[in-house]
Amino acid sequence: MIIGSRFNGPPGSGNGGWSAGTFAVAAEGPRHRRPGAAEPTPEPAGTAGLMEVTLRRPPPLETPLTRHGVEVRDPAGHLVAEVRSVPEFRSVVDPVDLATARAAAAAYPGLVDHPFPDCFVCGPKRLDGLRIFPGPLPDGRTAAPFRVPDEADAVTVWAALDCPGGWSVIAPGRPYVLGRIAAVVAALPEPGDECVVTGALAGAEGRKAEVHSSLYSPDGTLLAWARATWIAVAGRVPG
Repeated sequence: MIIGSRFNGPPGSGNGGWSAGTFAVAAEGPRHRRPGAAEPTPEPAGTAGLMEVTLRRPPPLETPLTRHGVEVRDPAGHLVAEVRSVPEFRSVVDPVDLATARAAAAAYPGLVDHPFPDCFVCGPKRLDGLRIFPGPLPDGRTAAPFRVPDEADAVTVWAALDCPGGWSVIAPGRPYVLGRIAAVVAALPEPGDECVVTGALAGAEGRKAEVHSSLYSPDGTLLAWARATWIAVAGRVPG
């Protein structure tokens, strides 16, 4: 497994959702189907569901990583992540319509103050990224449209579920990074579709925050959902 340099989050390391999805796929999750498909369709690059990934250190870029049981390690033997199966869960964030998601994205705080503006998923400087800009809703949730790229697979969905949850707790001067994420990909989005991603803060204690996120097709079908733990960056005190 190699996290390509394109798929970065914080400088010099992989985006948490993309990295976790890569590790989960390598653990051989179940097949997924696209909406409307009569039978499940295996994805060439692999798929994953009902898996939880705990990141133990920032995933390195352009570095061969190997899986040893539940552990993912770098060439020096350092523990990068742990992957395990989890019981079925349904931490779903309610949907909004596309117009509401677009309006929320226009008020995305990261357009003005972003701790990692080159993030592949939500970085405003990344014209070649997923460009998911989760803006606030009046009830505290986040929402954003998501234009599905042609090459979208299960790893892409894990990445899309990552930052919308994080931005329910990130605030100016209060950066967080992904520590753990579990995702269920019930069906893959269609390439070219403009989907909607929602996120919500489920609870916080100290430097840790539990967040949830969900991905919906243009017709409102629930495609995937995730629960995650985000951790405040060391040296910063949550406000």
